[in-house]
Amino acid sequence: MKMLVGLGNPGPQYELTRHNVGFLVIDALADKVGVSSFKQQAGALVASVNYQGEKLLLVKPQTYMNLSGQAVGELARYYKIPAQDVLVIYDDMDNPFGQLRLRARGSSGGHNGIKSIISHLGTEEFPRLKVGIGRPRPGQSAADYVLEPFSSEERAALGRIIPAAVDRVLAVVDKGIVAAMNEFNGKRVT
Repeated sequence: MKMLVGLGNPGPQYELTRHNVGFLVIDALADKVGVSSFKQQAGALVASVNYQGEKLLLVKPQTYMNLSGQAVGELARYYKIPAQDVLVIYDDMDNPFGQLRLRARGSSGGHNGIKSIISHLGTEEFPRLKVGIGRPRPGQSAADYVLEPFSSEERAALGRIIPAAVDRVLAVVDKGIVAAMNEFNGKRVT
């Protein structure tokens, strides 16, 4: 079983904000693999599906970004999923808008959702897909920037970025993180 976690904040006011790009990817993934509904479990919206012989657990923590690890840790323990089978999808200010980067492990890089997951899993050894959102404007706080809705140009580009992110997630499921990194890292989303 693999757990695919998209990070974001619950509620309609956050729906199309930069911090919620993980939720957007999970929703698109759910559509692609035939998931029609999520249920509440362990402080998250959760759905399970069999995909090409692999059981997938799609997860959208509802604990707000900074406490994402609570739901992820509890679900990983409940389903006995090792950290290396937990793929986390989240927004990344250190990459330009739309750049997708797979990593096999790593620090939080200052991302509070990842910091919480590291704390609750007890390791940095879990794969992740970083979705670049770019940097705030000069003088704008990072907190304000990530909670700001995507611009109309960015929303239009998400029509290419989100499906490309789903392809990368499914490549990790099908081939493993190392093969997916070798195939996709460095490729531009067109």
